[in-house]
Amino acid sequence: QVQLVESGGGLVQAGGSLTLSCAMSGRTFSRYAMGWFRQVPGKERDFVSAISSSGGNKYYADSVKGRFTISRDNAKNTVTLQMNSLKVEDTAVYYCAARYAVMGRRYEDYAYWGQGTQVTVSS
Repeated sequence: QVQLVESGGGLVQAGGSLTLSCAMSGRTFSRYAMGWFRQVPGKERDFVSAISSSGGNKYYADSVKGRFTISRDNAKNTVTLQMNSLKVEDTAVYYCAARYAVMGRRYEDYAYWGQGTQVTVSS
C-alpha cells in the first residue's frame, strides 16, 4: 500500500519561509514522479510544483516561480517544497502526490495522495 505523509505546515508571517516535506512508503520511491498541490475551501485543488523520478526535471506553477523550490532525496524517500517570500494568497492545505514514472501537473495525473498539511500566511 502506498502511503504519503506530509509535514512542516504551520503559521508564518508574509515574507517568511516554510519548508514542507513528504515521506513515501510502500513502493520504490525512485520510480515515482512527485507533485505538490494546494487547495482552499470551495475551490479546486491547484497544481504547485512537480519533480521527475530522478530529480532531473522540475516544473512550477507561474504563481510560485522564483519563490518555491522542489527537491527530492531518493535515499530518504522524501520530497521537499521550500517556500520563500510567502504571501497571504499562499494560504491553503498543501498536498503531496505521486504518480508512476512520468511527471504531471493535473489532479487526475496522480494516483496517490497524502492527507494534507495546513499552511497559513498572516499579514
